[in-house]
Amino acid sequence: MPRVLPTLQRRGHALASSAEQLEVLGSVPLPRSFAAAVAAAQPEGLRAERPTILQLNLGKRCNQTCRHCHVDAGPERKEVMSDAVLEAALSLLGRGGFQVLDITGGAPELHPEFRAIVARAAALGRHVIDRCNLTITQLPNYRWIAPFLAEHRVEVTASLPYFQSRQTDAQRGEGVFEESVAALRELNALGYGRPGTGLVLNLVTNPVGAFLPPDQQAAERDWKRELERRHGIVFDRLFTVTNMPISRFLEHLETKGQTEAYLARLARGFNPAAAAGVMCRTTLSVAWDGSLYDCDFNQMLELPLGEGLARDIREFDPARLERRPIALGPHCFGCTAGAGSSCGGAVA
Repeated sequence: MPRVLPTLQRRGHALASSAEQLEVLGSVPLPRSFAAAVAAAQPEGLRAERPTILQLNLGKRCNQTCRHCHVDAGPERKEVMSDAVLEAALSLLGRGGFQVLDITGGAPELHPEFRAIVARAAALGRHVIDRCNLTITQLPNYRWIAPFLAEHRVEVTASLPYFQSRQTDAQRGEGVFEESVAALRELNALGYGRPGTGLVLNLVTNPVGAFLPPDQQAAERDWKRELERRHGIVFDRLFTVTNMPISRFLEHLETKGQTEAYLARLARGFNPAAAAGVMCRTTLSVAWDGSLYDCDFNQMLELPLGEGLARDIREFDPARLERRPIALGPHCFGCTAGAGSSCGGAVA
């Protein structure tokens, strides 16, 4: 079993508070705000299109406690999406113009209604994505996950920091790499990542340290070569994701005295092309309690939708979300630095 570290909440750490995180980020001197950077490239600012992706964060419970986690998820977290919020979300999925259901957490598979959520979304004809940490599939009570996902043709987007054990275990806990390899082999055996099956397997990597991820295409070539050579594993795409300076990664930056330097690096790397393709323009993020956000990162910082907009899924009006201004902060530089970063990897 992977070694489990205590969450910020469990430790009573100040950065368990979103308000404290926002204060730390807001205190860092930068040449210009993110809003000013966007306005220089797009005079109207950053505005959403009509959302096509409904992203549900089912809760903060997880079997891992990763050092970089922006959710501060862990085994002792109790937050879980209620039946009432789930019903509202699935109703919205059926009528709101959404094409994709993107399920995340924590470990979303720990939600007691995970199978029902997937089955109902698939029955509606929606494309379903499961953001899986891989090790959850190796727990005795969760051996059903991989075959269930294959049965419902769910796209699997799986976290794996690196194709070698040292870097992966340093970030996610001792033993995670070995269990992840076992999980990937099982997914491959079911047809995931193999041509002609239609079972899509993506891997997600983010740097272990305070720097930008490598070029996504070049990294994907390396990963495909090395994972197949070393472990016989195949997959479809590699997504490179920038570490967001919030929650446990912000704690890491603060401990190392690197917060200001890292934010400055992100700000210097601002790419207008990446800003045009950020995920918040087409995604609606739903928290475990039903509150609505522009993205999963804003959700963790508790930056709600703009004034005059419904802030709970049970009061949702999809027409009013189109062309809305996105709530912005210094952390947004993480999605627009270099080639950009989103739930689907690089954007430019």
